Amino acid sequence: MTLSDFIGKQFIRVIQWSEDEDGALAYRYPMRDMEIENGGQLTVRESQMALFVNEGRIADVFGPGLHPLSTRNLPILTDLMNWSKDFESPFKSDVYFFSTRLQLDQKWGTPEPVTTRDKEFGLIRLRAFGNYAWRIADPRRFFTEAAGTREKVVVADLEGQLQTTIVARLTAIFAASEISFVDMAANLGALTEKVAADLRPNFTALGLELSQFTVASVSLPEDLQKIMDQRIGLSMAGDVGRLTQFEAAESLEEAAQNTGGVAGMGVGLGAGAAMAQALMGQGLPQSGAMTQPRATAVAAPAAAGTRFCIECGKPIPERAKFCPECGKQQ
Repeated sequence: MTLSDFIGKQFIRVIQWSEDEDGALAYRYPMRDMEIENGGQLTVRESQMALFVNEGRIADVFGPGLHPLSTRNLPILTDLMNWSKDFESPFKSDVYFFSTRLQLDQKWGTPEPVTTRDKEFGLIRLRAFGNYAWRIADPRRFFTEAAGTREKVVVADLEGQLQTTIVARLTAIFAASEISFVDMAANLGALTEKVAADLRPNFTALGLELSQFTVASVSLPEDLQKIMDQRIGLSMAGDVGRLTQFEAAESLEEAAQNTGGVAGMGVGLGAGAAMAQALMGQGLPQSGAMTQPRATAVAAPAAAGTRFCIECGKPIPERAKFCPECGKQQ
């Protein structure tokens, strides 16, 4: 090592930072017991800010540009150190760089379903996910509240805190919401605005700015989604009575397709009686319908192609879905 190398290693003439990885937020410039040369240069690139810290106290903050390091450009540090205006000696200070560019497409989601009360379905569990974007807006506050004196801070260091805050605010909004789950899809825009407005003060407290927030989807866990699908299917059918009519109509169609033989005729008769029974259950009048007393008889052995009704014991066609006598579904 030459004498010039030794001397050059003691004083820093140019201070700058090139972000060497994606997601880098803060970087402490390595001083290693070296001193900053008075009149040296500080280079702060676009989407960066630099902060001088002297003996644990925050001093001057610099935005993008080329800054000569002198008492004129370091007023707070000059005041802290009681320097005179013609101070020319090297000095020591910690220098921190901060990336102020947007951290885009940060994912968030509910790790576990959020239990809330729905005005239509009662207690339900909801999942939600989306993305957001933020940046460092206040290096002083970020240094004090989040970064501290660490050599490097990256996005991953803040992810847990930010996502926990998002889920907490989302849970509170779900609990106070008057919107039913089935109407959530039509109100995602309003939900997004509400959550973003509630989150911004939490980001500001860390020296951050929430630039974008999106709720992409709100859904049910798989088991509850199956129940919801069943309910939707039942709603589409109308009610149980209409569902019975639908099944009876299927029996008629089957009988129409099988017109040959006594068994086919029996299927048709059974389906017709089942349809009549279903209509009577709905309180619909039937022309010529009269109440007949049920005859009591000893059941004979079932003929070929027939079986006995599970309700009244009458012989019925083997493929009939309803008994032509009592209308009982088989």
